[in-house]
Amino acid sequence: MATQGHNLSAYDAEALKGCRAFRIGVAVSEWNSEITHALRDGALAVLKEAGVQDILIEAVPGSFELPLASQWMLRHASCDAVIAIGSVIRGETAHFDFVCQSTAQGTLRAGMDADRPVIFCVLTDDNIAQSRARAGGEHGNKGVEAAVAALKMAKLRQRLSTDGNWGIGL
Repeated sequence: MATQGHNLSAYDAEALKGCRAFRIGVAVSEWNSEITHALRDGALAVLKEAGVQDILIEAVPGSFELPLASQWMLRHASCDAVIAIGSVIRGETAHFDFVCQSTAQGTLRAGMDADRPVIFCVLTDDNIAQSRARAGGEHGNKGVEAAVAALKMAKLRQRLSTDGNWGIGL
């Protein structure tokens, strides 16, 4: 496993300065709440450390509902970015595959349609131990990583839309 023994949630807090004015949405699945609440808490800690004061948190029944909630948060609540947090754990039927695929595609579509970032923070694990390892365990907290990605993408969109600087000047 590529992440074996690695905590991937380390980030440069200095790179997240200047995020105070962003409105960030966090859509959180109620299903597998032990996991999703840990991911939410990790994301919120990063957002607060970055100075974000306008955070909209909405609960949805399950991961399948995350794309629509994300779309609504972008359209009706004017969020600069949304973090879609969920946890789908493989069971004995194909339901896992349908939910994971639909959630991933719907999340991508919501962001593309709104021209604003929607960060996919949905764990798709084979068992609860894998989920726990990624929700504050040995592999860090994917909520932290999602919040970092949301802020970096919101900053990128803001920069590109205001100063037209489309390159890094290599």
